[in-house]
Parts: sequence; structure tokens; C-alpha cells
Amino acid sequence: MSQQLANKDGCPRCGKNNLVTDNESGEVFCAKCGFVINEKVSDSGPERIFSDNTTNKSRTGDRTSLTRHDRGLSTIINPINKDSAGNPLSSSMKSTLKRLRVWDSRSLTNNSTDRNLQHALATLLKMKEKLSLSEAIVEKAAYIYRKALEKKLVRGRSISALIAASLYAACRESGTPRTIKEVSDAIDIRRGDLAASYRMLLQELELKMPVVDSVQCIARIASQIGLSEKTKRYAMKILKKAEQDQSSSGKDPMGLAASALYLAGLKLGEKISQKQVAVASGVTEVTIRNRCKGLKSLDT
Repeated sequence: MSQQLANKDGCPRCGKNNLVTDNESGEVFCAKCGFVINEKVSDSGPERIFSDNTTNKSRTGDRTSLTRHDRGLSTIINPINKDSAGNPLSSSMKSTLKRLRVWDSRSLTNNSTDRNLQHALATLLKMKEKLSLSEAIVEKAAYIYRKALEKKLVRGRSISALIAASLYAACRESGTPRTIKEVSDAIDIRRGDLAASYRMLLQELELKMPVVDSVQCIARIASQIGLSEKTKRYAMKILKKAEQDQSSSGKDPMGLAASALYLAGLKLGEKISQKQVAVASGVTEVTIRNRCKGLKSLDT
């Protein structure tokens, strides 16, 4: 398709002001003598920006991601049965393209590794929604699982337990307060299976996990119960005293945070029971009573 352009200077060869632009080849030439004036015309149309219905936008197509089994690099055959000119295809060509699409989709998962990744990463995205996790944590979990798959640690083990263990390890590494029970409930597996897979990943991949700060767990527990900001600050004060006194060493951070909130609620007159705190934190009432014995001496 060509279109004429108005040019004050006209053709430099014949001087005629009858220039034509070929949109397919991008050439500007003279309609009188055929002289090519410009071999490439810059596109002045709107900028094409790819968006995947999230905040992620790209000018060069979809972004790559470890949460996809093909990392977002594969392509598909267009499902629209039309040629480049927009004309409908013949019935024989439609049948051929339909068969090609089937083989193309099958080729994306043509081996056991791809099928394993496809199943595991689909489960990972479901857990992300249930646990309200960020994209960075899910990317880290996918990276840990891919490392385990490369070392053939998946053989003879549950895919669900291993991907859940990878997600729990990513949460621990990033300092996100999520308990083993929460992760196991999100994927509906036994807590013991998840713990065993997590210990295996730590040993085989030599992961170094930071110690969880119990102060970070306070805001999460308090938001579920509906405690005031004053109670949260008082509980943080108790935990900081416990850290200085080194009485919190070796204790479960979630249990310490729950006990400090319970003591702070009693001190400031907020109506709160041990059962409420235990359910919100995922620990037992016995754990809260035992931790309160050590923290009471600091609450003076």
C-alpha cells in the first residue's frame, strides 16, 4: 500500500513534486522517474506497549520470569485464521493450522522436566494468592525449586511438598513472617512432609537462613486480632528487652511475639485471651504460657 506525500523540494532528479511512500518496504520514491529518495521511513504511529494486566509494562514484549516453565520465552501460533492481508483462510489451511497448533502446544512440554515445572509452578502461583506474597518471594521460590530440579532432588519425592518447602525457604530468606503450618495449609499437605523437604533443601542446596526477628511477627499477629498501636509498641519494647537480656535465644519467634502481645494486652487493659493469640500466631496456648513466664520478669 502506497500513499503520496507533499514535499516542497520535490524529487532531486526530475524536480517533480510527486513523491510516494511505500508502507511495506518503507521507501520514499518519485512516482514520475522512480528515484528512491529515502530507503527507510520512521514509524510515526502510536508506541506499542505490552501489558500483562498488571503493573508490568514493556516495550519489547512480555518479561521473562522464573515462575513460568518456559521462562516466558516460547511463542504460540496465532489462533486467528486469517492471512497477513486479513483475508480468511481456506478450509484445508485451517485444518492444517489447527493440527500445527496442537503439536506446537505439545512441544512446549515434550519432556518430564518441563511437565514437572509446569505442575510445580502452577501450584506455586496458587499458594502465592492464598498467602498474599510478593512477586520477588515467588521468583525466589521458583529459583530454589529449579536448583533442586537440576540436582535431581525431586525424584521419589512429592512435587507439592518440595515446591511448598521452596516457598517457605524463600519466605525465611526474605524475612517474611509465614509459618510452616500456614504454608502446609495453603497447599493441603502434612506439616511433617513439608518440614522434611525443607530440611533436605537446606542440606543439599546449602542454603543459609537468617534468624527470624520476632519483632516483625508482632504487626501480623496484632492485625489479625485487632489490637491497638499502643499495645504493639509495648510488645516490641518487651521483645527488645528480651533480646538485650538474651532470654529469647533459641525460642520460636512467633511464640515470643504472641506472648509479648498477650502480656502487653493485659498490661494496657485490652481484652485478649490466650486462645485468640494462639490461633492468630499458629502456636499452642501451652507455648504462650511457657514464654510468658520468661517475659514477665522483663515487664517491669
